Amino acid sequence: MSPEVFDKTAKAESKRITIDPITRLEGHGKIEIFLDDSGNVANAYWQVPELRGFERFCIGRAAEDMNKLTSRLCGVCPGAHHLCSTKALDAVYKVDPPETAKKLRELFYMAHYVHSHIAHFYALAAPDFVLGPSAPAAKRNILGVVDAVGVEIGAQVIKARSYAQKIQEMLGGKATHPVCGVPGGMAKPMSKEMQAETIKMAKYCVDFSKFTNQLFADVVLKNKDYMGIITSTDIFYNETYHLGTVDKNGYINFYDGDQVMIDTHGKEVARYRGKDYLKYIAEHTEPWSYEKFCYFKPVGWKGFVTGQDSGIYRATPMSRLNVGKGFTTPEAQKLFEAYKGTFRDLGIKGPVQHTQVMHWARVIEMMYAAEKLLELAEDPEITDTNIKAKPGTPGEGVGILEAPRGTLVHHYVADEKGLITDVNLVVGTTNNNAPINMSVSTAAKALIKNWQVSPGLLNMVEMAYRAYDPCNSCATHVLPGQAALVVNIRNPDGTIFKQIKNY
Repeated sequence: MSPEVFDKTAKAESKRITIDPITRLEGHGKIEIFLDDSGNVANAYWQVPELRGFERFCIGRAAEDMNKLTSRLCGVCPGAHHLCSTKALDAVYKVDPPETAKKLRELFYMAHYVHSHIAHFYALAAPDFVLGPSAPAAKRNILGVVDAVGVEIGAQVIKARSYAQKIQEMLGGKATHPVCGVPGGMAKPMSKEMQAETIKMAKYCVDFSKFTNQLFADVVLKNKDYMGIITSTDIFYNETYHLGTVDKNGYINFYDGDQVMIDTHGKEVARYRGKDYLKYIAEHTEPWSYEKFCYFKPVGWKGFVTGQDSGIYRATPMSRLNVGKGFTTPEAQKLFEAYKGTFRDLGIKGPVQHTQVMHWARVIEMMYAAEKLLELAEDPEITDTNIKAKPGTPGEGVGILEAPRGTLVHHYVADEKGLITDVNLVVGTTNNNAPINMSVSTAAKALIKNWQVSPGLLNMVEMAYRAYDPCNSCATHVLPGQAALVVNIRNPDGTIFKQIKNY
């Protein structure tokens, strides 16, 4: 489609471009783009107008119900919330689960990762790469991808995702909104029959992950135009800090480990666990969004700016690959080393800061999750029936793990009766809310010039947030627990006499 040129005589009406609704994400949102008098972008905002408020209506609930309630936060990432909540309950009740219970949880979680990364890559991200950013909107969807790559490949996508979902269902009772964790362990053991079925499905997921990484290499990495977009420092590039979780040896781990923050040069500036997160992570609010904005507390909130002196950080698949030494499984480690080698060849010595690289990192993570799933399924201890430890008296606890979208925190306080008195949730998208705004603004300023805009260019602006795989259903909260309200009392001439607001 040829670019639409705004009529400069009507620029008062055309200086604001609204993309509403935005597409291919979990939850709702819109993008507001404001042009200056020259028709260039003055600023752009990723605005989240929906409100959930889970933190508030969990108050007064029984603590042991929290991992059932919070799994309802999202239909895409319920496994992440369920397990993070269960880890928080372990801490609330001061109980350490048996080793087999931890392995079962991680096995469950690897299946969750496989299904989540498949959904994002094929349904949400692939239309932009397989079909192209400027393809007709009616084609830029999963059906368009299937039409382009063939029904056989589409069937493999559905089969692999269904296997990952089936494994979650066997352990959690159902694939979506599962319930399998309890304070101090797991609700039920894995039978020998279930183990055999899991091994079979895990092997298929490993093969499918290899196929996906090869597909990404063929369609994206070998395409000079796409690689030009990915490695551009004009459209999809922001320098930020990065947060991720690593095991005791420094390798990436999704279920448990130390949270590590690195600066824009790759230097480790923080390492913590559990409730110590409050020493390092803080949340900022803006009146135009129901989503909070995280920042690195030792640096402070400096506004929507990038660089070493900004407190803004990212917690994404790319961030995890920036923070960690690699993966503990062979195929994922090979892919990780090739990934790192590519950027070394481009002269990048510090963290990778190219936003679209998140898609590449995500398919590498899919490979690791599938391999780890198979490794745990074949573990002879996985069918041990010692899967529960006795909880202690309730108190305060924090659970942290790596959700597919980024570092996830569940923080609960319970009274002596086991009733929840305080809840704080910091989800992956909350961590990434500020950089998403900056990424959208950077892309819009690079793409929209001299009053010229087209559907293809606007889709490329949307690609800036799509790389983060945001989940606004999980992330929307408001500090006072009520909808933000502004009342303007105006004079007869329309000027504001008095403004009253509740935030």
